[in-house]
Amino acid sequence: MPTISACIVAYCDYEEVCAAVRSILHFTPAPDFTLYIVDNASPDGCGKQLADTDWADPRVQVLCLPENVGFGRGHNAVLGKLHSSVHFILNPDIVLTGDILQPMAEWLLAQPGAAMATPQLHYPDGRLQHLPRRKPTPWLLLARQLAPKFGGAFKKADDHYTMQDEDLTAPRRIEFCTGSFMAVRTDVLQKIGGFDPAYFMYVEDADLTQKVLREGTVWLAPQFSAVHAWHRAPMRDAGKFKMQLVSMGQGASKGSPQRGAFNEYPLTNLLPHATVNTSQGR
Repeated sequence: MPTISACIVAYCDYEEVCAAVRSILHFTPAPDFTLYIVDNASPDGCGKQLADTDWADPRVQVLCLPENVGFGRGHNAVLGKLHSSVHFILNPDIVLTGDILQPMAEWLLAQPGAAMATPQLHYPDGRLQHLPRRKPTPWLLLARQLAPKFGGAFKKADDHYTMQDEDLTAPRRIEFCTGSFMAVRTDVLQKIGGFDPAYFMYVEDADLTQKVLREGTVWLAPQFSAVHAWHRAPMRDAGKFKMQLVSMGQGASKGSPQRGAFNEYPLTNLLPHATVNTSQGR
C-alpha cells in the first residue's frame, strides 16, 4: 500500500482551514499519513491559531512561515520533508466527503506512466466544477474573461479551454491539473523541484503540470470526488485576471529555457507596468 502525504497552504480564515483539515483527518485512516499545514504569514493570526490547535492527531504538522511567499513556494516549504509515494497538494477550501486519498494514490500508481491526477470537484451545493482544462494561453484566458458578456467565439473558446467539448465522465489524460487538488508522485515532484518560485500566485499550477508532463502523464480521475468552495476563483474578476497575465509574464521572464511552461508568451510586453499585489493569499 503506498504511503501518502498532503499539504495545505493557509492564508487567513482559520475556520475554513480547520474544516478542511478535520475532513481530511476524518476520511484518511492511514496511520502513516502526514498532513502539513503551511501558514503564509497570515496577518489575522491564523498561523498562531493553527499552531496552538490541539488536533488530537499526531499526523498533523504545522509550519508557520515568516513572510507570505506565495502559493507555490508555500507548498515547496515541505518538499524536502516528504517520504511518501504520493503527495497531495490541496487548497484550504477543499472538504473531503469520503476516503479518497489512499484509493486515489493507489489508482495513480497503477496507471503505467502516470505522474499526476486530479479528482472531480463539486461546489458545496453539488454542482460540478469545470476544472480540467487545456494548457492556458493569453487568448484562452481572455476568452474566459469575456465569454459571459459577449458569448460567440469567446464562449466557444472558453468551452474548449475548460474541456466542456469533451466527455469528462471517465478517466482521461488532461493538459492542466488544478492546484486546488493535485495528486502527484512524490519522486516526480521532488525531481522537478516542486513549483517554480517565479510564480507568486496564479498559473503556477499550470506551469507545474507542464513540468510533470515531461516526466509522465496527467489524468482526470472523476471516480474520485471532493467539495471545493472556490471562494477565490480568479477568471471572472478583471483584477485577478490581470494578475494571472502578470504571473505568466513573470514566470516567463524569470525562467530559463528549461524552467516554466509559458516562456513562449511574452506577457510582460502586454502589461509592462503591472505588478502583482503580494498582500493577497491564494
